[in-house]
Amino acid sequence: MRMRHGVPTSRRHGMLRRPASKPPAPRPPTLRLAAPRAPALGLLVLVPLAVGCGTSSAASGKLDPAAPDAVQPPVATAPPSVSAPSPEMRAVPPASDPGTVVPLGKPGSWRVTTYYTAVESLHGGTMTAVEGCTALRCSNGHTPLGSYPADFLRVIRTEGSGRITAGPQKGRYLNWSHSTGYWLDDSTRDPAGRPLKAWESAAADRDVLARGRRFVITDCGKAVPASVCARFRKARWKVTDLFRPGYGGQRHADVYLGEETGPGFTRFATTLNGASLGALN
Repeated sequence: MRMRHGVPTSRRHGMLRRPASKPPAPRPPTLRLAAPRAPALGLLVLVPLAVGCGTSSAASGKLDPAAPDAVQPPVATAPPSVSAPSPEMRAVPPASDPGTVVPLGKPGSWRVTTYYTAVESLHGGTMTAVEGCTALRCSNGHTPLGSYPADFLRVIRTEGSGRITAGPQKGRYLNWSHSTGYWLDDSTRDPAGRPLKAWESAAADRDVLARGRRFVITDCGKAVPASVCARFRKARWKVTDLFRPGYGGQRHADVYLGEETGPGFTRFATTLNGASLGALN
């Protein structure tokens, strides 16, 4: 269980222009014969046509006129077709969407805090010796664990873990919690001993979000830059840790961001107030 943050840890299409019709060549007068009149038929008159009925220009993108002296029968004109919506106009859900999102509680009622793994090389300060445990099944140990920059230790006591980048323990993780103190490990873990997963692992109060519940952040609330919110909304979270009863607070989730990557990383280490969450089925 965690004790953290004061609580347990458009496009326009081009127009196809039709070439100007070639004027028909002069022809000698011809004798026109009227067709026998039928009760339900009108008078059919043969008229020289200037343009034939070759391949449709709309389908091929170019004209294929027949010989100018050819006489063609009347051709019915097809009604104009309705173009299908362009890809830009279709609302297509992301292929990565794993399921239906069901709102969790009232929109804008959530507070989402964050935690991450500190990296020793990104911090300075006086080298300070610490004691703790070298095994998982231990608490409040007194074994020397090495000396580390004071700023690095300060972040570990806030965030819960840090990766060591120098000295005998290089590559390992120094972890801390209120109930256990410091301990060394080969990973950052949830209470079940499973390694934490960046932009996936989360903690919550058991009365609000049960262990194993999968959810998304559908809105980040106020005063959150669009680029930052986009990253939070992209993630798919899973509750793997629980606050101590009464400490997490209702409508509160704590999400894991992974290891810090440099100064620009701090823009993600924030609190989303007035956020909205949705459960994944």
